[in-house]
Amino acid sequence: MTDNATAGRSAGAPPVPDVEPPKARQVPGWLITLLSLALAIGIWQYFGRDVNPVFGSYPSAIAAAFWEMLVSGELLSALFESLQAFLVGYVLAIVAGVPLGLVIGRSRVLEAALGVYVTAAYAMPLVALVPLLVLWLGLGFWVKACVVFLMAVFPVVINTWLGVRAVPKALIEVGKSFVAPNHVILRRIVLPATLPYIMAGIKLAVGRAVVAMVIAEFFTAISGLGGIIINSANNFETARMFVPIVVLMVLAIGLNWLVGWVERRVAPWQFEIAGRE
Repeated sequence: MTDNATAGRSAGAPPVPDVEPPKARQVPGWLITLLSLALAIGIWQYFGRDVNPVFGSYPSAIAAAFWEMLVSGELLSALFESLQAFLVGYVLAIVAGVPLGLVIGRSRVLEAALGVYVTAAYAMPLVALVPLLVLWLGLGFWVKACVVFLMAVFPVVINTWLGVRAVPKALIEVGKSFVAPNHVILRRIVLPATLPYIMAGIKLAVGRAVVAMVIAEFFTAISGLGGIIINSANNFETARMFVPIVVLMVLAIGLNWLVGWVERRVAPWQFEIAGRE
């Protein structure tokens, strides 16, 4: 009798909702980055002081050299000179690389005709062309911008090309079923689906463009940040040599963050699909 009453009460009782256990609070990514940097700089500072200054330097000495070059205006002048060629070459690489990758990926004929050249040019040691570019363009601004462009354009082209090839065929068939012309399919279907690949190519191009900028300044008129590096190395001023290197690293990190920020604005659905914040 008691068991039956208990069973009746249990059957009539409202169901208990499932309560999810509270999620553990995650450590912010920026805090992990700061802790990692602090640890790396601390280790470098501790062991770097015992190294011969000719062979290496340490953060406090680099910071002192940075302040000295900043106050004198040498660093800002060199940075401004380097950024001009960098920005022109990098922007041109994006402007030319994205449309070229789109048309190669969408056209079987162009893929067969131009794809082999793009792949070969990406694998070619473009540094070997710098002396030839100097003969064509001289030692001034445009040869540096050209070197940056050639080093940065192919990652953008190849990533865009592969992104177009990775677009699901079903999406394109949906556009064709609505009798959409090719340029509408390209703009409304292919381009949005390819944006993550394009942004990845632009990020890869940042590092290659920074390296190209320094290489151009080594092999042409010794100026800008590359000029500071090579002149300081020749004078065995290791701390001064590290200053533009650190500046270039910070520049590359900042540009990658900027590209990621732009990606979040133009393709927010990709982060929602991936579950990233």
